[in-house]
Parts: sequence; C-alpha cells; structure tokens
Amino acid sequence: MTSQPTDSPAPAPSLTEVEPYGVERIPDAERTATPFDLFRVAFGGANTFSTCVLGAFPILFGLSFWQGLAATVLGVVAGALILCPMAVFGPANGTNNAVSSSAHLGVHGRVVGSFLSLLTAVAFFSISVWSSGDALVGGAHRLFGLGRGTLSYVVAYALFAGLVLAVCVYGFRFMLFVNKIAVTSATVLFLLGAVAFGGDFDPSYAGTFTASADAATRAMFWPSFIGAALIVLSNPVSFGAFLGDWSRYIPADAPRRRVVGAAFLSQLATLLPFVFGLATASIIATKAPKYVDPAAPDFVGGLLAISPSWFFLPVCLLALIGGMSTGTTALYGTGLDFSSVFPRLSRVRATLLVGVVSIAFIFVGRFALDLVQSISTFATMIITCTTPWMVVMILGFFTRRGWYDPDALQVFNRRQRGGRYWFTHGWNWRGMTAWWVSALLGVLFTNIPGQFVGPLGDLANGVDISLPLSLAVAAVLYLALLWLFPEPRAAYGPEGARWVPTRELPVPPITEVPTLTAV
Repeated sequence: MTSQPTDSPAPAPSLTEVEPYGVERIPDAERTATPFDLFRVAFGGANTFSTCVLGAFPILFGLSFWQGLAATVLGVVAGALILCPMAVFGPANGTNNAVSSSAHLGVHGRVVGSFLSLLTAVAFFSISVWSSGDALVGGAHRLFGLGRGTLSYVVAYALFAGLVLAVCVYGFRFMLFVNKIAVTSATVLFLLGAVAFGGDFDPSYAGTFTASADAATRAMFWPSFIGAALIVLSNPVSFGAFLGDWSRYIPADAPRRRVVGAAFLSQLATLLPFVFGLATASIIATKAPKYVDPAAPDFVGGLLAISPSWFFLPVCLLALIGGMSTGTTALYGTGLDFSSVFPRLSRVRATLLVGVVSIAFIFVGRFALDLVQSISTFATMIITCTTPWMVVMILGFFTRRGWYDPDALQVFNRRQRGGRYWFTHGWNWRGMTAWWVSALLGVLFTNIPGQFVGPLGDLANGVDISLPLSLAVAAVLYLALLWLFPEPRAAYGPEGARWVPTRELPVPPITEVPTLTAV
C-alpha cells in the first residue's frame, strides 16, 4: 500500500468562508497563490482614487506638470526598489513580515513591525475613506442635489468604512477577489478619464517656480521637489510591512526573482493612478485654482468641478472600487498581526478593533484637524520609520542567506520563550538600535515645506535629506553592530553567515511562559 501525500493542494475555500489562519505558518497544502496574485493584490491596493490624491501633491507643492512627473517617477521607482525585496519573507516563512522580523529584532522586537503596520493601516485606510467618501458625496451632490453638510460626509465615511471592515473580516481570499475586480475596473475607469479630461489637459502647465518668480520662491524649488517625491515614495514603502501578509500564501519553492519582480512591477504600474492625479490636478490648477489653494486644497472637489457630467458616475465607481481595494489591503494585515500581539483577540476581533481606532482617526483628521497636514505627516512618519526597518530586514535576509527557523519565529505568538531568536531576553539590540537611531535621524532631518519640518530639517538648506540619511545610517550601523558584536552562530543555519562573523553560543530551549494561578 502507498500512503497518500500530505502536502497535496486542498480545495479552495469559499469566498464567504472566514479565513481561519492568523500569523501561524500557512500549511504547504494551503499555499496555492502565485506571484501574479501578489501583483494583483499589491497593484490593486494602489490602483485607486487615494493614489490619485497623493499624485496631486506635486501640483499642490507648486511644481509644473513635467517637474511633478519627474518627482513622481523618482518616488515610484525608488520606492519600488526599496520595497520589492520585502516580498521574499512570506514564501520563505509562510507568515507575515512582522513575525519574520523576529529573526533580526528578536522575539519581542518583532512588535516594531506590528507598530509600523498599525501606523500604515491607519494612514492609508483613512486616505481611502476620506477620498472615496468625498467623491461619493460630491458626485451625489452634482447628480441628485444631495447636501454637502457634515452629516452627509459622516454617513458616507461610516458606510464605506463598514464595507471595508466586512471584506477584511472574511479574509485573504475575499480580499483577493475584490482586488481582481479592482485592478481591471479601475484601470478601465482611469483610461476613460483620459478621454474625459484629454481635451483640457495642457502639459505646459508651468506651476509656481517660473523664471518670473522671485528669488525666495525659486529657492523653494528643490525642497518642494524632494518633498513631493517623498510623499509619492511613501505609497510603495507603505506596503513593506504588508507584503508578507499576501506572499505567505505563495509556495516556498516559487522562484524568488518572480516574487520580487511581481512586487516591483506592481508599483511601477501605479504610475497610472499617480499620473492621472497629477494631470487632473494641473487642469484643476488652471480651470478651478481655488481647489488647489495651499491653505485649503480640495482635489476631490476640484476633480468633480472640472469633470464633464457624463463622468460623474465613473468617478463615483472609481472612488468606491478603488477605496475598497486600498482600505482592505491596509487594514487586513494589521488586524492579522495584532491578533498575535494580543492573544485574547482572534484575527476577526483584532481587525474590528484596529478598524474602530482607524475610523476614530478618520473623523478627527477630517473634521478637527488639517486634512492635508494629516496626510503629509503620516506619509512622512511611514517613510522615516518603515524604511530603516526594511533595511535591517533586507540586510538580515542577505547575511542569513535566506535561511530561517519557522518554529523559532513563532515563539512570541505561542507565548513561549527561548529559541534561536531569543538573543537578549527576547530583544536583538543590534537590529533594534540600527532601526530606532536611523528612524529618529530621519524624523529630525525631515523637511516638507509647509507641512512638516523636523528640528534639524533646515541644516541642508531646506532640502529634505531624511530618506538617504536614514537609509545609509541603518545599513552602516546595522552591519557595524553585527561585526562588532557578532550574533549566535545558531541564528544563521547550516551554511553559516555571509559577510559577518558569528560566535558559538548555546540555543536557549523553547519553554512555556509560566502563568499565574489563582490561590
């Protein structure tokens, strides 16, 4: 008799079946996704109306269309190059990137990834609800005369946020289904928008930094250019903490170059919504300049103001479909990860908790704070905090030759202690130090004119050097610490370390954490 293979693919569950897995390793038989699925989820999460809003920022910063296009391409390409290596952790370990970071930050240090995913989820879930809700209310006002009062926005935001939460609760396969629809339909709607606005578009839009501008205005060009590129770059970087949520369903033997390539191409494809936002913002600046007033910009209102009447319904559909895609990709991973940080919470309950917190921020940011300031500040925090963490992860993957112990990665989630990645009481201070020092320097040197300026932001003549500085410091400091204070040999697997020395230390046994019992 021959035994039946245990790793044969399981039948695909129903879309309406709630996903049973948290951050534990996905069984091999369940890992049926492909690199193309990763492309669709990552692209679908960014091929949205909220990305158009980010694409409008170069015009809001005073750049011409061509200057804005250069800043946009720079931000997208640089962000895609930083992001794409983060796709390899999911197939390698069958879990999300925050859990994988245990190998480099320690069993307890992995909570840094959870914090970063929460920060990103709140920011991009909020942007998706704001932009989509504003478009729906504005479209309904133009089509049906619906009032644009506070109540209309509150109802639109609440309903839209509820829809996103429902998809996230069902889980990965439902989210993948939504993104399959979003990728195609949003692309068609963007191309239809090219027809709607093609007659009004003038690529010669000059912006603020013209030859006739005064010296003080011209001096702000490079700070504005770099600031716009950084806001664009925040979009691909924001996926760093989430790529593992989706790629963990890809088999471990999938070619890494295809997985990395799918992540890279998914971000290059976002030039479609970015350029749509840039081009339409330049039209708004010409035909309805009050909507791009730096004091109170309103891209969504401006877009509706310049749209032909037949395009109102497509705008609403674009807002609904795209917002669902962005919101679900942002919220799903954070709920997934926080279910492991707080063991009393299931994935569903953690998703609902993070969703409620995000909804609270949505209303505070929209009605009590400066909306553009809120977006810019969060985008800045995402870059300065997430990029150094990604550098530590990528260099750690390289020095470990891509080898990990899946059982030891799950120590925190099982409420245990010990294992290869225990380091110093559950913290790997080498990776932690490289992360927080470079992130802090990034915040201190940030300079986004009129939005957020760190205490040291003016030292480079107003040019924002936070990203290259934090990237360089994270890389140099992390490798230096690995050289000066070698990690245990056991953390590196059978082939040993690449580039860095190690030291022989015993591996602490994995043990259960004692629980308090009632007397």
